[in-house]
Amino acid sequence: MVAARTFQAVDWYITEMSDNGSAAPVCLQIDQVWKIFGNRPERALTMAESGSTRADILKATGCTVGVRDVSFDVMRGETFVVMGLSGSGKSTLIRCASRLNEVTKGRVLLDGDDLTAMSEDELREVRRHKMSMVFQHFGLFPHRRVIDNAAYGLEVRGVDKGERIERAMEVLEVVGLKGWENHYPQQLSGGMQQRVGLARALTVDPEILFFDEPFSALDPLIRRDMQDELIRLQETLQRTIVFITHDFAEAIKLGDRIAIMKDGAFDQVGTAAEMITNPQTDYVREFTKDIPKTKVLTAASVLMDGDSTAATHRVHLEDTIESVLPHLLSDLSPVGVDDVEGTAVGIVDRQAVAHVLEAEE
Repeated sequence: MVAARTFQAVDWYITEMSDNGSAAPVCLQIDQVWKIFGNRPERALTMAESGSTRADILKATGCTVGVRDVSFDVMRGETFVVMGLSGSGKSTLIRCASRLNEVTKGRVLLDGDDLTAMSEDELREVRRHKMSMVFQHFGLFPHRRVIDNAAYGLEVRGVDKGERIERAMEVLEVVGLKGWENHYPQQLSGGMQQRVGLARALTVDPEILFFDEPFSALDPLIRRDMQDELIRLQETLQRTIVFITHDFAEAIKLGDRIAIMKDGAFDQVGTAAEMITNPQTDYVREFTKDIPKTKVLTAASVLMDGDSTAATHRVHLEDTIESVLPHLLSDLSPVGVDDVEGTAVGIVDRQAVAHVLEAEE
């Protein structure tokens, strides 16, 4: 079963308004980024910009185009998911975004500061104070206790031991590891070890979190639990997240917006609803064809103008079509729809739902 993160309208994060009435601020900007591996990147870049394929460039230059002219913005507090198959360039992209890989061309801006122009010392300070990464492989220190692993980022900053232990204890409780702080990593299950990695990332209170397929090595049930845990934490902490995955179901569950990547470039960027109802390429259509729309699309996807004050049944914008259907089947009249504040915003009727689901029939 696929459970989507709730969203209230298409491009929710683009139109979300802050308290002062301005658009939600951009946290991360990826601006025409290229990454080419090999000894002749200049020639490879010229060929790529002229439209040559990956295969042609590899044959002529011995270079591999990892990321091909990718641009996108991530809004503050947004979970932006990049998904694709192995070799699509998604992990290379996130390493460029954090400058673990040097970009061949383009810019990466965090809060308006150009990471690609920073010195090693400046970049080190940004990594210590503004960003954290969580990888597929936990990367825990086996000779250190859970509490010391969680506090490691603060230790690197030079934070007093008492203060960093206190902060790490707070975060371990948040991720459900209270009582395990004096154990060693090898005494924990895989899911618990990944929680330690998550705690280590959160302890430094970063502005942005980069996740590179962090749950793909876990058993399915543990993986689902970790996804639910991340959603719960995000609802509470509202961090900016860039999340890499090869699993479209995971992308739908976690992402406010999703980018599908192929051959180093983006095929489509949008919400889960946009991907499912309006796939722009055959590649995207292939990913989305087996996703049950009733479990992903929400009332917001089929919302219509209309007076709902007399409606017998009421639902919320973020309720899935699956939960709306019983009301429509038990009563011929439209269902009233309310926003998160309980204000009536429109109606949903049988015709609207039938129209959006007809592609599945």
